[in-house]
Amino acid sequence: MLELRAVAKRFGGVVATDEVTLEVAKGEVHALIGPNGAGKTTLVGQIAGALSTDSGRIFFNGVDITHQKAYLRVAAGLARSYQITSIFRRFSVLENLALAVQARSGSSFSFWRPVSAERALFDEAAAIAADIGLGERLNSTAGTLAHGEQRALEVGLALATNPKLVLLDEPMAGMGPQESQAMIALIEKIRSRVTVLLVEHDMDAVFRLAARISVMVNGRLIATGTPGEIRADPAVRQAYLGEEVAA
Repeated sequence: MLELRAVAKRFGGVVATDEVTLEVAKGEVHALIGPNGAGKTTLVGQIAGALSTDSGRIFFNGVDITHQKAYLRVAAGLARSYQITSIFRRFSVLENLALAVQARSGSSFSFWRPVSAERALFDEAAAIAADIGLGERLNSTAGTLAHGEQRALEVGLALATNPKLVLLDEPMAGMGPQESQAMIALIEKIRSRVTVLLVEHDMDAVFRLAARISVMVNGRLIATGTPGEIRADPAVRQAYLGEEVAA
């Protein structure tokens, strides 16, 4: 579903992503891990279209999207969440999700049309809210939600675009144990209908969720394999996971 061929990005003299070649298969949860500053978020930005790519090629569903605008990638089925929560904080949960559904469906919210004409849009938004565990919080202002709920809402915004692949950039950042478990359950729930590229520091979540794991260090991929293969890889142990995994 997603293929990167020798993708690179430089910021002046800093090489953020260095000849990254990666494949994400349809229907899998593929985790991308590595220490802070490894280049993971830069790579997600290149895939999503928020950052330009200096060299290499990016293919989505067999189509070269290397220089495609971000909104066109979303329309093609490529959605993302952000490392720093990005939601409409002053709008309700329902309004957040309705806006995302509207962006995909092209509904105009015309002033002169009866509100019943938009009922299908709000019904779909409510269904997504229930799917992500916020069905009881439809009318709550997004900014008043707990941190874990806000992260779930952001995943809901991505799901509202009806994606084929979702890029989740550290969805469990800043969460406590209970919130992390809720996010893991949400990802397990959606994995049956959408491919996931997961950037995450929570190793328990990564090894529980991912079919395959790629390890990034200093802008380069040093290993890709199953969780068992990554646990046993000497280069990974030395560069990132260390003796904690051996134990």
